[in-house]
Amino acid sequence: MGVPNDKDDAVLIEKGKTQGEPWVITVNCPDKSGLGADICRTILEFGLYISKGDVSTDGKWCYIVLWVVPHSSTRTVLWVNLKERLLLFCPSCSLSYYYAPPAPRKTSPLYLLRFCCLDRRGLLHDVTQVFSELELTIERVKVTTTPDGRVMDLFFITDNLILLHTKQRQEETYEQLRSVLGESCISCELQLADSNYETRQGTSYISPAVAEELFASEYSKDVCHMQKLSPELTKLKNAVVNVDNSLSPSHTLLQIHGLDHKGLFYDIMRTVNDQDVKILHGRFSVVAKGHRDIDLFIQQKDGKKILDPEKEHLMCSSLKTEMLHPLRVLIANRGPDTELLVANPVELSGRGRPRVFYDCTVALKQLGICVFSAEIGRFSASDREWEVYRFLLDENCEYQLLKPEARNQIVDRVRRVLMGW
Repeated sequence: MGVPNDKDDAVLIEKGKTQGEPWVITVNCPDKSGLGADICRTILEFGLYISKGDVSTDGKWCYIVLWVVPHSSTRTVLWVNLKERLLLFCPSCSLSYYYAPPAPRKTSPLYLLRFCCLDRRGLLHDVTQVFSELELTIERVKVTTTPDGRVMDLFFITDNLILLHTKQRQEETYEQLRSVLGESCISCELQLADSNYETRQGTSYISPAVAEELFASEYSKDVCHMQKLSPELTKLKNAVVNVDNSLSPSHTLLQIHGLDHKGLFYDIMRTVNDQDVKILHGRFSVVAKGHRDIDLFIQQKDGKKILDPEKEHLMCSSLKTEMLHPLRVLIANRGPDTELLVANPVELSGRGRPRVFYDCTVALKQLGICVFSAEIGRFSASDREWEVYRFLLDENCEYQLLKPEARNQIVDRVRRVLMGW
């Protein structure tokens, strides 16, 4: 592993030699806990797909190479911005890093963006896409539609560029929103959120029956039959996670085989990190017939192999769960209305999966379904925290929302967009 001259050399991004070839992202910097999960999460947030990868570390220094391609439906990738974001996660290359604790990473304050406009089909997605292009992260949202056809939107956002306090960045945000809202925009206001506002408020009430189905640790055969899951989901049951301690005197080999999906590497990295396990070497193979083979040489944080059968079982079970269904999608009744719910597990660091709200709005726009109201909140279930996205669907669409067939089609489309199928 070569040592870069300064932190700017810690991340290199090279364009594919020919049209259609993957871009190559190389990270060469001091190691730290959770670095791989941070990198994979950021790549996913930029709408990129990891085609293959190699990871190596000696516990002090790491070397990561990832081959990435943009998803077909993604925004234009600003590679310079991606490099800057990845550099934020890389520890300093100076020797002082090993003798002094690193300075805390600068984070964006929480802002409230409030606007009122006339409703139209696809509006929520168009606004969400503006936030994605501006690298503004939606932390929480409250969208309501009034009887006279006006939309009142409250978006609690953070700025990944940490520039939203500047007049130039604010004007850029206003300009992009007005270009989408057009003459239908009635008012638009941006301000710092109230310091007493808690971003981790729980969601509104979810009935026990809906919660049990949404947060179930496994999909039962009855649920699979009822929801008529996508054909790909039947293949998910072929997911295999094995542990082998015979090949290395100092490492445990973790072998993973399963169906590929968008964010798979992120799901594996965050799960391993949450299990208090570190990856010393790893190889992510290219896709073969829709499946991936992943080999990870791992250790406990104390540098020892994983020999405890209970810890092995917990780790394998957690990984398999995340491969089987990293995101939960369900349609339920909310009084007389029809509601789409999407649940996203939260990392131990407190962050949820990126782009979920964006992908949900993509799917609903493709289906031609308007959203009467929407909200994001947190919910505790199954001994973990979840980020829950709730969309109250407008009945005035081509789908008869009370019919199981229509609901199955909506769930299937939303799931396909979320999983990248």
